[in-house]
Amino acid sequence: MTGPSDTEDVSTEHSSVSAWMRALGTATGNPGGGAASGLMLAIAAGLTAMVAGYTRTTHATEDASGRDSAEAAIAALRARAEARSELALRLADEDAHASRAFGGAFHLPAGVGRDEAIRAASIEAAAASARLGSHAVDAIDDLAWLTEHGNPALIADVAVAIGALRAAITGARTNVSFDLGSVRSAHGSLEEIRADEPRLWELVPVFDRALERIDRLAASIDPDAAPTDAAS
Repeated sequence: MTGPSDTEDVSTEHSSVSAWMRALGTATGNPGGGAASGLMLAIAAGLTAMVAGYTRTTHATEDASGRDSAEAAIAALRARAEARSELALRLADEDAHASRAFGGAFHLPAGVGRDEAIRAASIEAAAASARLGSHAVDAIDDLAWLTEHGNPALIADVAVAIGALRAAITGARTNVSFDLGSVRSAHGSLEEIRADEPRLWELVPVFDRALERIDRLAASIDPDAAPTDAAS
């Protein structure tokens, strides 16, 4: 049984849901928002795989000549989602590890060593969140395909997956931005970090555009996912 003293060893990939949730609710930050973002991506990917498993070629096309390609597309989509779900749990643990190093750097004695540790930990934490967020952005295309071609009886599950994916990208976007901004605690400037880490810096607007796309996707299926609300 996992108790409060075991929270340092909690793993998004390997712990039970109940143990992970207990750890999430403790004042340790392990797991925290970054790991939760990874879990949201895993949930979105799992639901994507499930809906794909329930989707038949007749949902994707009425053209007999196109059924073979539709079947291949469904199988490939499902395989991607299953792999992404597993990857997301590992990325959540990577994010948690980077977050622990990030927090530890701030507890070092003041001085050049602390500043260097904060800078390095901030960049690594941002990079961990960036990896997670980038995989979440990649998942949008598959959910978009399912909104159009997936089994219509499971459109509510697609809506839940969209919501979970939005949470994953929102978390990654915020963490990347926050971690990069934390370099100022090491007497750095945003201009310096923008020049030194352009790839990470430029991901924030990428995530913003992804969130806009997700919102459009959610709005496009709301009349089918929530028909009682649409009719009122």
